[in-house]
Formats: sequence, structure tokens, C-alpha cells
Amino acid sequence: MKLSILKKIRVVLALFFFLLLSAVFIDFRGTFGETFYQWAVSLQFVPALLKTITVAGVVAWGLIAVLALTLLFGRVYCSAICPLGIMQDVVSWFSRKVKKKHRYKFRKAWTITRYSILGVLLLVVLFGGITLLTVLDPYSLFGRIASYLFKPIVVWLNNLGAAALSSADVYSILYQYDLAPVQLTVLGTTLLFFILVIVMAFNRGRLYCNSVCPVGTVLGFLSKYSLFKIELDHDTCTKCGKCMRVCKAECISIKTQTIDYSRCVACYNCIDTCPEDAAVYRISRKGKKDKAVELKPVDVMVAQPKGPQMSKRSFLFTAGAGMAAVAGLTSVKKVQAAAVTQQDSTTVHSSNGGKIPENKQYAVSPPGSESIERFNDICTGCSLCVSACPSKVLQPSFLEYGLAGMLQPHMDFHTGLCNFDCTTCGEVCPTGAIKPLTVEQKHVTQIGKAHFIKANCIVETDGTDCGACSEHCPTKAVHMVPYGDLVIPEVTEDICVGCGACEHACPVTPHKAIYVDGNPKHLEAKKPETEKAKSDLKEDEFPF
Repeated sequence: MKLSILKKIRVVLALFFFLLLSAVFIDFRGTFGETFYQWAVSLQFVPALLKTITVAGVVAWGLIAVLALTLLFGRVYCSAICPLGIMQDVVSWFSRKVKKKHRYKFRKAWTITRYSILGVLLLVVLFGGITLLTVLDPYSLFGRIASYLFKPIVVWLNNLGAAALSSADVYSILYQYDLAPVQLTVLGTTLLFFILVIVMAFNRGRLYCNSVCPVGTVLGFLSKYSLFKIELDHDTCTKCGKCMRVCKAECISIKTQTIDYSRCVACYNCIDTCPEDAAVYRISRKGKKDKAVELKPVDVMVAQPKGPQMSKRSFLFTAGAGMAAVAGLTSVKKVQAAAVTQQDSTTVHSSNGGKIPENKQYAVSPPGSESIERFNDICTGCSLCVSACPSKVLQPSFLEYGLAGMLQPHMDFHTGLCNFDCTTCGEVCPTGAIKPLTVEQKHVTQIGKAHFIKANCIVETDGTDCGACSEHCPTKAVHMVPYGDLVIPEVTEDICVGCGACEHACPVTPHKAIYVDGNPKHLEAKKPETEKAKSDLKEDEFPF
């Protein structure tokens, strides 16, 4: 196989995975099934790692595949599988077209920065917080970018096309689709990181991957020991610098003819560009020290002491930063909890124009998550379940779970309701944060309980019948009872599953007359009793 073919293969694979994952997150017509979703994201590193750790007896084959590929061929995951990395390559390609004289050059690695970020992340996760991983995981970050930035554009174009076709009386191809609104805080956070990644890629290629991304740091460490490596042949290399100028990882030092394999993303641009074929891809030669791996400290960082002192200082910095992050996370969470409690105790008994605020103590986590604590510890906020949810009830949170659950999905019953027979979120979740449920299990999984505020109900305030909540309740946990000449809702909590159909259907504003408060730990609801219809009719006797 000619070496130049390597780049062509990489480009084809990168386009395939980028379009595949983009389609999964942008799909608003439900074109793909749950099995397709699972297959499409199976090679993503962090979800596969979390699923292996958290789901007993499961070793995700995608994790084994990525590790094997890295140890064989280097960081091919970063160049051909990771959607955020591929997006950066698209931006880098565009920047070279815009800036004709744009050339990369060898730059010193941000070693302390990237290993410090990884160290802080590991410490925070060790102490039970996943927020930093949620924010930095490349797959999850791309998922939010695709879901909250790309998808609205596609839906807008779809609606324009649907409007144009409807004017010609054509309705079978496209149809209007309404997206659920996303919190401005979530949208702003996603947009901020999108701009950060774009700016870094436009000016410095794979700088985000080699200085911030925790997956890039882990795979970069492993790739130093990969079987196949790109090497510069000292006998034929003329030090023309062409390979260095196209290296978007900025890891080729033409002066020393070495490659920093911890940053090389296996894009093969150097092989494709070298006029002397001095950049070769081969099995790493045994019995020789790998110059590219053993870069001198002066080539990596400035004004750093050699030997053990540098490692010790890096370790102390990482540990201190990690402890500070954990302490900050804990204190912020306590302050938020205290504020919520104080607010509830002071406002729930007061009226607001005759409307009493809903006293929600807990957010509602998806069915199959088992508990809020477990969900917050595993979910990376990739938003795949949000995109796949047919009723749009799953929406990204900001502080509904507190800081520890930022950007993770919660059940927003003002936006939608959880369909009684739907199990989609558990089928598509790549990390195991939402376990798959059968329809029978879903029917008795109590994710929350409905609470009725009589003072808000229009039966009480307007003296008129309603019953919307009871009509939509699938278990009849909400049922109507006599109230003078009218009927009014009543809740049987034992058979309520917390689906939110009652809250979603309630017409009262600004505060609902019935709402669902989440269960911190999911419970098993009792099955509703069904009475068989009694008849005094004799056999073969007609009722008329």
C-alpha cells in the first residue's frame, strides 16, 4: 500500500464518522432506531469507558477497540473517529484556504497544562463529581454543539422547505417541526465552548486536543508506545520543513528531526507532503531510543528544572488544584441547597396573584437512571437522549440538579410529558447512566410523585370544571372527586409514576395547579387496581 493512501483512508473514515454522528444528533424525524444510535456512538472513548466501569459485567467493545487502535497505530481515534477532532480539522482546512500564507510550526508542548487538567478531572471524579468531564469530554461537547447549534439550523431550513412545498400543495416530503426552547444559559455555555474550539482550531490546529482535551491527553500518553509510528529518516531528510508546516498538531521539530508522539494525531499530512519520502510510517525500530518520545525538557517547556523536581511540582500543583475544585464544588452545592430550601419555606405559603409557586424539592431524572445521585455521577450530558426523545420532555439542565449535574438532561414537564410506553432514552444512552427498561418495568418505575395545589386549580379559582390532568393520567393516579356541584382532582401517590402528563396538561399559569416532584431514588409504583364491570344480565340476554 502506498503511503499517500493513508491520508485518503483517514479522510474517508473521518467524513464517515463525522456525518454519522452529526446525523444521529440532528435527526428530528426519528429516522434512525435505537439500535442504530447505540452502534453509531459505540466507539466514543468516554461513554465506552464509563459504561465499562459503571455497568456490572459489561466491557464495552468500543473501549477495547479504541485502546487497541491506539497501541497499534497511534491517535487514529482523534483523527478519524472523534467528531470534535474532525470538526477542528474542517476548521483548520478552512483557515488554510482563507489565510493563504498560514503555516504551522513546531511549538513547545503544554505539558503541565494538559496533565494538570487531567489530574484535576480525575480528582473531581474520584470525589463524586463529573461536571468537569461533562464540560470537556469531546464527544459530549460535540453532541451539545450538534443538538443546540446545528440542529436548529437544519430544522429552520426544513421548515422553509416545508413552507415552500405546502404553497404548491405538496405535503408528503417535508413537514413543519417545532423545536423545544433551550435555556439561554445552556445555549450560551454551548456557544462559548464552540467559539473557543473554533478559534483555537482556526489559529493553532489541534491545540484544544493537545492542551485541554482529557481524552487527547490519555491517548497521547498511550500513543508514545504504539507499534506503528511516523518517523523522519535522517539519511534522506533535507530539513526543508514542509512536513512541519502542515502539521496541525505542531509536534514536528525539523531542527532535531523528531516527532512528539503524545501530540501527533496521525493525520498523515507530513507523509503526503514530504518531497523526499523521508517521513515514513513503519513499525517502531526496537533496540533504539525513541528520540521523538524522549524530548529534552528544554524542547518541551521553558524555565523548568530537570529531573524529579519538575514531576513533584506538577503533582503538587495538580493535587492542590483538584482539592480546591472539590471544595469549591461542595461549598457551592451546599449554598445552592440552602438557598432553595429557604426560598421554598418562604414562598410556598405565600400567594402570587392567587397563584402559589410549585414546591419542587428535586429535579426529575429520566426513568432508568435509578437515582439522581447515580445519574449525576455517570451522565456526561452528551444530549443524545434529548435529541432522541420523541415527546421533547428531556431537556438539558443548568442548575436543576445543582452544579454537579450541570448540562445533564432532566424531565421538563412544561415542555412535554414522558410517554407511558416509551423507553427510548434508556435504549440510546451510551454510558449506562440511563439503563434500558422494558415497557413493563417502565410502567411501574416511579421517578416522582404528583402534588396538587387546590388554590391554583381553576375549579377553585374560577368555579368551573376542568379535569385535564385526570384525562391525561395513564395510571389514573390523578382522578376526579366530588367538590360541591363540581369535581376536583385528587392524587393517589402509590400508583403515580411521575410521568408529568398531569403537569403538562394543566392549563394554569404562571404556576401549575399540579406538578411532579422528583424522587431522589426511584421507587416502584403499585399497579392500578382495575375493577371488572359488573353486570346483572343473564346469559344470552341483550341490554336493549
